[in-house]
Amino acid sequence: MHEPSTTTEWHKIDPGELAVGHITTVVAGKRALAISRTENGWGALDNHCPHQGGPLGDGEIDERGWVICPWHGYEYDPASGAPPEGYGDDASCFNIEERADGLYVELPVMVDKTSIMDQMVDVMTDWGIDTVFGMVGHSNLGLAEALEHAEEDGRLRYFGIRHEGAAAFAASGYAKLTGKPAACFSIAGPGATNLLTGLWDAKVDRVPILALTGQVNTQVLGPGAFQEIPTAAAFEAVAEWSQTVLLPDNASELMALAIKHAVVNRDVAHLIFPDDTQDLPGLENPPPKPIEGRISTIGISPPPAELDRAVALLEGADKPVIVVGNGARPYRAEIIALAEKIDATVLSTFKAKGIIPDDHPLGTGPLGRSGTPISAAVMGLADVLLVFGASFSNHTGISKNKPTIQVDFDRMMLGKFHSVDVPIWGEIGVTCRLLADRLTARDRPEIRDDIADRKHRWRETKQRRAQMVDPKGRMHPARLFDVLSRVVPEHAVMPVDVGNNTYAYGHYFETKPGQDVIMSGYLGSIGFAFPAALGAWAATRGARKVVSISGDGGFGQYLGEFTTAVKYEMDITHVLLNNDELGKISREQIGAYRPVWQTSLVNPNFATFADNCGGVGFRVEDPADLEDALTAALAVTGKPSLVEVITSARDV
Repeated sequence: MHEPSTTTEWHKIDPGELAVGHITTVVAGKRALAISRTENGWGALDNHCPHQGGPLGDGEIDERGWVICPWHGYEYDPASGAPPEGYGDDASCFNIEERADGLYVELPVMVDKTSIMDQMVDVMTDWGIDTVFGMVGHSNLGLAEALEHAEEDGRLRYFGIRHEGAAAFAASGYAKLTGKPAACFSIAGPGATNLLTGLWDAKVDRVPILALTGQVNTQVLGPGAFQEIPTAAAFEAVAEWSQTVLLPDNASELMALAIKHAVVNRDVAHLIFPDDTQDLPGLENPPPKPIEGRISTIGISPPPAELDRAVALLEGADKPVIVVGNGARPYRAEIIALAEKIDATVLSTFKAKGIIPDDHPLGTGPLGRSGTPISAAVMGLADVLLVFGASFSNHTGISKNKPTIQVDFDRMMLGKFHSVDVPIWGEIGVTCRLLADRLTARDRPEIRDDIADRKHRWRETKQRRAQMVDPKGRMHPARLFDVLSRVVPEHAVMPVDVGNNTYAYGHYFETKPGQDVIMSGYLGSIGFAFPAALGAWAATRGARKVVSISGDGGFGQYLGEFTTAVKYEMDITHVLLNNDELGKISREQIGAYRPVWQTSLVNPNFATFADNCGGVGFRVEDPADLEDALTAALAVTGKPSLVEVITSARDV
């Protein structure tokens, strides 16, 4: 924030060719000024109307010679700032001189002061939050300035988005990839409510996120002001912790507590900043709020008795199956090492796709509605299930009739929907290593041979489907994902959307080592993929290739964010399945014996759209052109690329 000192200095200003009887706005000395010209000479007023801050330079000078505020018609003398007799508000005025070389105004020297917002952002960056997605507006300007200071210091990166919903999805995508929180940032009222869908996505998928929202001035809070909503009440259901910042005395602690709640509980934390609070000075010596000593390790060792029971079950198994859920993503190396030691098949939930690559001889891909027939068959043959970090969603279909060992660091998740034989409370990596140390190494060539045979037959089926076309001559999605599986590099991050494109991705795309797939899991929100790609790119700063997947319906939700990727030179590649239809909804209508109704879409040429935005677009109608287009798109640097593929609306 800036505060005036007692010293002054003269600034040369340029009001342009300002005619007599007119007023304009200029900026000098870190201050906006309303510069007027009348028959009596020049006048210089502070641009902010003392009533409610209206921009006086946007007003006019009436026939009586008064400066008229454009917001509420308040009147001021253009030279002195005095109001008409009987009114108490005076606009601040400044000395102004016309000299031989131009016009000069005398202003107090503005001194940079630490504001309450600087104080809180310091804590935020000290706790490791280095990325913010948001939109600057009238009720968050003080916080925005503090974020600017932190970005200038190299402590964080700010990404200005086109819609606050995209900011929340981007922060969610960042957290799903890294396990760490990013922040999303909005004004009061509609800006805050626009965050809610993305915040719910983070909440139900159990990832940390920090929401920072503006609010109207405290003096007008309550009776009903422009863009006022009961923000705390609106966020009550989605935010695990929410507080309004009012004073500098506890501001640092509020920020520390917000981030602690987000990280420890893997949930949404929310801070509300009234507009006038943001102008308060910070404490001269704010209390340090380091993260050290405030958050404990998550390396929980399992109880010995449960570990013994798990070892006994696995030692006696002939066809053990390891099921990995999304909670196991940070521990892929430990899980693969355990599987290889005991020759256990590894299958995943759809949210955990990619934890074990599809080319691994023990990996069979996802189970469930978005899965493979290989995993479905393996589940049926298993004699023991070892489940790491999965929630037993009904979309996945983990069998309830098999002896089951479930490992999770969240005790509530253990046996949440039905009893399991051995519920183990422990950190997945620690537990996995302890099991590997105690289990006997096994060589089960019959399991590897069976997996290889089933993969061979499934790939033959996929190849047959890849040659199919619909009655309009459009290619089957299997053709796209066959090619995409080959050209997407190892260690890529792949945000995927919701819809038939997602089912097809689960069925047909084969992951490589190190690839991470992120999605809107429990919320299942259409439009997730591209904003999440912004978050994934910000998390990796371009060190990993980001390839997002959506249908035309999903991309249409946030297609304006393509320009955000252009602005920040994000070399994201977006693959768009265009079938001119909300295909999943048509499929659901057919499945419910209802007519297909109101699911058709009118689309632009998305490749041309990408070009017009400043990115690079490719449009593929002929399957023969797929590999060249995808390869070229993946090679684009310094800007986003989009590959629009005309596909069938049906997955099978």
